[in-house]
Amino acid sequence: MKHISASLSAAALLLAPAALAAQEEPEGAPSPNQIVGKAAGDEWVKIAPEDVLVMTLAPDAGGNERKVVIQLMPAPFSQGWVQNIRTLARAKWYDNISVNRVQDNYVVQWGDPNYDNPEAEGETKELPEGLRVMEEKDYAVEASPRLSKAGVPLVYQADGGKPSPTTFNSQLVFRGQKPSEYAAFAHGFPYSGSMNPHQSLAWPIHCYGMVGVGRGYSPDTGSGAELYTVIGHAPRHLDRNIALVGRIIKGMEHLSSLPRGKGVLGFYGEDELDKRAPILSVRVASDLPGADQPMFEYLSTEGETFAKYAEARANRRDPFFIVPAGGADICNIPVPVRRIKTKASE
Repeated sequence: MKHISASLSAAALLLAPAALAAQEEPEGAPSPNQIVGKAAGDEWVKIAPEDVLVMTLAPDAGGNERKVVIQLMPAPFSQGWVQNIRTLARAKWYDNISVNRVQDNYVVQWGDPNYDNPEAEGETKELPEGLRVMEEKDYAVEASPRLSKAGVPLVYQADGGKPSPTTFNSQLVFRGQKPSEYAAFAHGFPYSGSMNPHQSLAWPIHCYGMVGVGRGYSPDTGSGAELYTVIGHAPRHLDRNIALVGRIIKGMEHLSSLPRGKGVLGFYGEDELDKRAPILSVRVASDLPGADQPMFEYLSTEGETFAKYAEARANRRDPFFIVPAGGADICNIPVPVRRIKTKASE
């Protein structure tokens, strides 16, 4: 009887979405998406084509095009690695590399299959000249928040102490932070920082879809030739241990749906090398013809709408929800990004 009851309960859960769809949604507080939908046009920030990468994978088994769009990290974070990535893309070094590692609930990694790969068979590709060598201290920058009377970070300060506004609602509780650290948004990205009176630092954090630089053991910090993206629960233990250089803003499904590797750390083993997804090219969007440049914008994290959206994500009050959570991990408040409609994209 227990097995029968469990089966019936599972069936009821499977039918729940259909039942919800048949119901008329009751009135209540707006959902996060509804809040974003009412944002004024001037609250959206255009992403410069120089800050966008277009990665083209080989077509899938059905012949469908696969493009992944990456927004590079804004200053002051990780700029040495970001500069290297533009250099590698413009040298066409990324052309004809592949996805070599897919570890379930963790990362997808791509690069030269013959570089630092357990199944390497050939010679590694020669890196272009002019790449910067970064240090471990560059994983974070000196920065500090300006605090309200209640001790809540109001303004994120970095890059020579110049203030950069950030939304931080005093009613919004970010879970998972150390007592001596804060979480905040600035320039459309989530960050974390320390409030140490002797040395205050800030750094970008590993949320879903963030792109980082693969590296070996310390003191190696990676050049940008090996890249990965997070496809699972936010691995925050990697923060300040690996350089983050951007985030995927379109085409994540082309990476997250790839077959998982059976080898060590999710690398593809000798019997599954055919599973490597070939990467045909990676281009800086500003180098593409105007009609081929993907145009995107993000909701300003300094605006009133984002403050309302973030609070609504942390405390859902729209009709389906019963009890507000009272807080959220900062990675559960993704910054809204949308494509700008142009004649070429329509």
